[in-house]
Amino acid sequence: MTTTGSGFDLAVLGSGSAAFAAAIAATNQGRRVVMVERGTTGGTCVNVGCVPSKALLAAAEVRHGAEAAGRFPGLGAAELPVGFGELIDGKEALVDQLRAEKYTGLADDYGWEIVHGTAAFTGTTEAPLLEVGLNDGGSRRIEAANYLIATGSAPWAPPVDGLVEAGYLTSATAMELDVLPESMVVAGGNAVGLEQAQVFARLGTRVTVIEALDRLGPFEEPEVSAAIEEVFADEGIAVHTSAALIAVRRDEHGYTLTARRGGASTELRAEQLLIATGRRPVTAGLNLDVVGVKTGTRGEVVVDDCQRTTNERIWAAGDVAGGPQFVYVAAAQGTLVADNAFAGANRTLDYAALPRVTFTSPAIAAVGMTDAQVAEAGIRCDCRTLPLQYVPRALANRDTRGLVKLVADADTRRVLGVHVIADGAGDLITAATYAITAGMTVDQLAHTWAPYLTMAEALKLAAQTFTSDVAKLSCCAG
Repeated sequence: MTTTGSGFDLAVLGSGSAAFAAAIAATNQGRRVVMVERGTTGGTCVNVGCVPSKALLAAAEVRHGAEAAGRFPGLGAAELPVGFGELIDGKEALVDQLRAEKYTGLADDYGWEIVHGTAAFTGTTEAPLLEVGLNDGGSRRIEAANYLIATGSAPWAPPVDGLVEAGYLTSATAMELDVLPESMVVAGGNAVGLEQAQVFARLGTRVTVIEALDRLGPFEEPEVSAAIEEVFADEGIAVHTSAALIAVRRDEHGYTLTARRGGASTELRAEQLLIATGRRPVTAGLNLDVVGVKTGTRGEVVVDDCQRTTNERIWAAGDVAGGPQFVYVAAAQGTLVADNAFAGANRTLDYAALPRVTFTSPAIAAVGMTDAQVAEAGIRCDCRTLPLQYVPRALANRDTRGLVKLVADADTRRVLGVHVIADGAGDLITAATYAITAGMTVDQLAHTWAPYLTMAEALKLAAQTFTSDVAKLSCCAG
């Protein structure tokens, strides 16, 4: 039986961060909202992305810290046993808690309905409708003044001979294993691959990373890539860069993988294979062409700067719109949609000072332009790189692996980019984001207050390298 719901101001497809941000903003404006979710409420971040991965990364870091305690005089290394099943159970409990507090509970508090089913557009460009096949049977038709596509993205695997037949783990399914693998190959050396590789390596799995491009973190500054490769080498993680996965076979003993580097082939064996080669927008089955919504070459919904699609009543936000794949971007875009749809705000977002963090240990973080991007823009670049051996916090931590690189305009001395690999880089990059947003110069950054024995002091020290030899400074970066 089909029921029809109408009178909604906004119908949202998906229930992740973009969806919830838009729904909250719309209800705060007195609008009536309905949400459709075909899977588990909460989307990628809370269920299979940020929250569970960072929970396991934190646990793995504690174990590694015990093993690395010998770097402090008077302490000895200790190996903590791993109850992998209990770790996974603990991760699931945290996910359940946050899903209830930040998603399902909020929907109840704000008073919008979550319809559990699979939605597709029907109707016409002028009069779009949603047809929802309910998960518990039956169907429902939803009519709204505005629609938001916030269906997110899903892991993508390259076309490799034998891969589909062999099967593989993704960043989501890897965190659902109930037994810790003895060995694992991670295909992909960008953010997700780096995090997953370090998690499993620090829990005791023998890990190998293969990356098709010429370095790990291929979109980071080369100095950052070199530093994380040294970290992985120190921790026993094997790395093959400029290596393309070309064939996969699986038998009762595990995987046999063939990777090509230049003209030579390398064969690898592992119990598990994790594919971390990127994500693609989820738009299949939405019937977007029926209502005049265009998609791009990767399946992303085409939007303008206000997040409106090629149908004036339909909007898109988050990963599905093909922009930066960060939960905070999705949330900002969702709120923007509500403001533009219902308040006529005509707002846009400025991504020039958008920070990013990879939660390895030490963490990788960046904001602004790279050295190469500055040159491509025709700006005279002046760059400085400060190794962590000159940062008192790193010396006190007995861990000087890492660096801070500042990218500046040689003429105006304005800071254009900050790139960090360090303990606490994710927190440090927030200060760098403010500096770039405020248009600060390296001279201003060099004379800004910075608490002694914090990693954020590295920003000030790095700025001072433009005019001073920091090796000859006293404490406190005076």
